[in-house]
Amino acid sequence: MTKTPKKTIERDISWLSFNGRVLQEAADPSVPLKERIRFLGIFSNNLDEFFRVRVAALKRMIRYGRKARMHLEQSPQKILDSIQLIVLDQQSEFNRIWNQILLEMKREKIRIKTEKELTREQQKFVMDFFEEEVRSNVNPLMIENIEEFPYLREKSNYLAVVMSRKNAAYKRKYALIEVPTRAVSRFIQLPPTKQGEHNIILLEDIIRYNLPQIFAFFEYDNFSAHIIKVTKDAEFDLDYDESISLTDKIERGIKDRRRGKPVRFTYDKEIDPALLEYLIRRSGLSKKDHLIPGGRIHNFRHFMDFPASVFKGKVNRRRPLVHPDLNNVIRVTDVIQKKEVLLNFPYHSFNPVIDLLREAAMDPDVTFIKITAYRLASQSKVVNALINAARNGKQVIVVLELRARFDEENNIAWKEMLEEEGVKVFTGVPEMKVHAKICLIRKRKNNRTIHYGFVSTGNLNEKTANLYCDHCLLTANKAIMDDVNRMFNYLENYKSGGRFLKLCKTLLISPVSMRRELMKMLQAEIKAASAGKKASVIIKLNSLSDEILIFKLYEAAIAGVEIKMIIRGICCVYTQNKKFKFAMQAVSIVDEYLEHARVLVFHNSGKEKVIISSSDWMVRNLDHRIEAAVVINQPQIANELKDILEIQLKDNVKARILDNTQSNRYVKTAGKKIRSQIETYLYLQQKSQTIAKQTIPTDSV
Repeated sequence: MTKTPKKTIERDISWLSFNGRVLQEAADPSVPLKERIRFLGIFSNNLDEFFRVRVAALKRMIRYGRKARMHLEQSPQKILDSIQLIVLDQQSEFNRIWNQILLEMKREKIRIKTEKELTREQQKFVMDFFEEEVRSNVNPLMIENIEEFPYLREKSNYLAVVMSRKNAAYKRKYALIEVPTRAVSRFIQLPPTKQGEHNIILLEDIIRYNLPQIFAFFEYDNFSAHIIKVTKDAEFDLDYDESISLTDKIERGIKDRRRGKPVRFTYDKEIDPALLEYLIRRSGLSKKDHLIPGGRIHNFRHFMDFPASVFKGKVNRRRPLVHPDLNNVIRVTDVIQKKEVLLNFPYHSFNPVIDLLREAAMDPDVTFIKITAYRLASQSKVVNALINAARNGKQVIVVLELRARFDEENNIAWKEMLEEEGVKVFTGVPEMKVHAKICLIRKRKNNRTIHYGFVSTGNLNEKTANLYCDHCLLTANKAIMDDVNRMFNYLENYKSGGRFLKLCKTLLISPVSMRRELMKMLQAEIKAASAGKKASVIIKLNSLSDEILIFKLYEAAIAGVEIKMIIRGICCVYTQNKKFKFAMQAVSIVDEYLEHARVLVFHNSGKEKVIISSSDWMVRNLDHRIEAAVVINQPQIANELKDILEIQLKDNVKARILDNTQSNRYVKTAGKKIRSQIETYLYLQQKSQTIAKQTIPTDSV
């Protein structure tokens, strides 16, 4: 028997490779300039979260020796050393791309000016703007006079200031100023010097220009100021003392997070060396920590919101399509009770989900609405519909996962608002996040109970639904809804209701049945391939790092199962091995929209199983979260999902090859250029038009 490989790519190294693909989008000259700047912001924000979570976890492992918390091929220190080298290399590439973008902006008459490049008119503007908008938000910290080094906000830029007198340069004073981007926009448009020209100055440079006024008390005449930024450990522990509410624990954890240990210190490489040494020492860092030199500008996450008005051509996103089954219908509910509908976001409008909830809120025959929520939009129409339902006398139950990382404060606020309006809110299961995207609506009419709702791959967030690629199955299928009902019975009674999840017959549920069923389906493909029959699997996920399933994929590849994968982010699979009968085809697509859907297709001896899921193939999803996956029974919907996957597998514009070296080579094939996100939109648009023509009455032609 051929021995199965027992090795995977380190998860953190694979994630950095994914962020490298984001950086590639910023470098791509075919991408509109505004979007390239946005990708730099996304790259920066991603890296911040990576350090706050993953690097912080590795440092904790070294500090406490908790190797059992994370499985690693290498020692934590070796991984941290590799991370440092990759991050420094990516930072260098980032700076190169930014300098190139600055040149291209200049050609379009867009300039980011420093405080030393201002005309007299602009100088006056900057002084006036500082006095009117900025000064009241500037609070200098005289760090040499503070016995305990001050707390630095995690997501803030700070100007590290050196003051001296020209005739006595050795007498110096240090200060820190937080750049108040929470109160004032970071991007301020200056009066133009020429018609058609756009000049922008950053908030930190307005402060730099006004340093003599800020520190006039000291009568210094020489100032230098450079940006620094601290990234901190974002994790917090939740003990499960039942005498303290989960909300209180999370609120306490958020406060603890703000004072987490530093895990990265980034700084302008032109900073005064003595000040840098002083800051590192006072911050409790050492040269062994992640000290990242960079350019003049830091915290590029703000550049995701760079002012669009300065660009000549607007980035026009394609308008979401109305699903053909819902076009010109009075009530979404009536359609769903007759047939299943698959919404493909962002190509299809998210409105039918909102409409379904609004209709239920007003329907006198609806008795309850139950729904899970993970990350909600800031002005949530979903919440508005649920509140309206409660006001209309419906029983409304929301299972709100408070622990969605970096969204905890928002979710606590939503909990309070919902409860004030009479909505019953459950906050999940101890030690297990609720990540399933499900909804159950019960309608009682003519002594008959009808259940309908949805199972989705993405969050109930109308804002991200315009940017994230997801699938949502609207259905009244009795078997599916019975299982959704069992899931809610468990979530409302998790202490005594464990049996409900085990009773689910149709849905694949984590942590109860999903891993087991996935292994069974892979084993069936291995058995077929070993018998010389056709065997194949298509896997689309955000992340694939679970070793048990990866080793099963290795076994399948050796047996001759054809494996095709579309993995946006982490992919710990070695896709090439001489023992594999067929090399795995694995790609990652990074483009205008975020690929977020999870879809699986198993050949299953010709009786294909097509599945949509909320779960990635990671230990946390399969063993430590409540997740739901559903097998698609309607052939038309299953074929649509397969068609979309095939379009993505043919992408030769935005697809990168996921090989053993994680080198991010673009897929290059001869013939027509296929950019899958555009082709998917055109495919769904064509389907809509075809169905519309078929439904036009003959007497109206």
